[in-house]
Amino acid sequence: MQIQNIRQRLRALAARPVHEDRILRAWLQARPLDQRTKRQSEHYYPVSLREGLPALQADLDALARIRSLHPGSDGSARLLVELSDGQTVESVLLPRGGVCVSTQVGCAVGCQFCMTGQSGLLRQISSAEIVAQVVLARSQRQVDKVVFMGMGEPSHNLDNVLAAIELLASHGAIGHKNLVFSTVGDPRAFERLPQGSVKPALAVSLHTTDASLRERLLPRAPRISPAELVEQAEAYARATGYPIQYQWTLLEGVNDGDEEIERLVPLLQGKLAMMNFIPFNSVEGSGFQRPSEERAWEMTQALRRHGIIACLRDSAGQDVDGGCGQLRARALGQQPDQALPMAMPQRANAASSLTRASTQRAPSGVTSFFQNGA
Repeated sequence: MQIQNIRQRLRALAARPVHEDRILRAWLQARPLDQRTKRQSEHYYPVSLREGLPALQADLDALARIRSLHPGSDGSARLLVELSDGQTVESVLLPRGGVCVSTQVGCAVGCQFCMTGQSGLLRQISSAEIVAQVVLARSQRQVDKVVFMGMGEPSHNLDNVLAAIELLASHGAIGHKNLVFSTVGDPRAFERLPQGSVKPALAVSLHTTDASLRERLLPRAPRISPAELVEQAEAYARATGYPIQYQWTLLEGVNDGDEEIERLVPLLQGKLAMMNFIPFNSVEGSGFQRPSEERAWEMTQALRRHGIIACLRDSAGQDVDGGCGQLRARALGQQPDQALPMAMPQRANAASSLTRASTQRAPSGVTSFFQNGA
């Protein structure tokens, strides 16, 4: 079911635009579709619409249901969500009012460190199913931020994702900068996002500054160099005023060396950007390991000393082993494929010139943006 199908169905039931808007807003706030204010009589909606709402409510409820819920000690909760055809995806209730939603069942990019990519792409998630994940989250807690960083590559399902983003902004009371579109760097995203009436914030999966290593880690991502990727993302940041959120999954001995920091500094310095370092969510048999907490912190501090906003984050719900498609894989009884060996040369000691660098200021506007809750 697509969002446009819902609109067409309401109009077929004689809903006027004001009725359609009110019902869509009720759905997006996880309220009953036929809910009325105290000042509205029971005859506010046309008879045909009143009679058709129960069936529509049932169909919308069936778009996404909780198969299992896994609370984390950090205030997050991992959801295994069952779609109407029985396929499952993952959503994450994030601390401080956010939700992470999936945009595809499976994924075609095939990131070596991600469980989702091992199954390949099974099908696209419709625009209504994407929104239904937000509705499901709002049935559990308040949600005022949506990040499209769950299963799938959003730019490979661009029409449905953009339709969902537009509805969440227009009828779901979610600000543009609190809608975060994530991509591995597909040119279609950089082309389409600036053209939309709703311009979401952008997160870019970078993971390394080494082009050849990135091709191995993300084997079916577009062949675009890290420098070109940052250049295209920076153009979007300048057009919207929203700093780019770069994502970097830290893999011990692979992309956590000083040589990465040495290349990152000139790449991001002076940009409207922040770096999120995320230690690998360990999967038995994957061939990858998390770096030490000390090393992850050293990398974060090295960027900060050069005026680059950098955060060290954990994938939400680490203690329930539910990241990157793990919940779905366990439900299906899947085991991770053995990853190819990708060890980098032994990194230099932490006492490099970068760790001794003097503190510089971040670009104007970046700090205030993230302090305001982006």
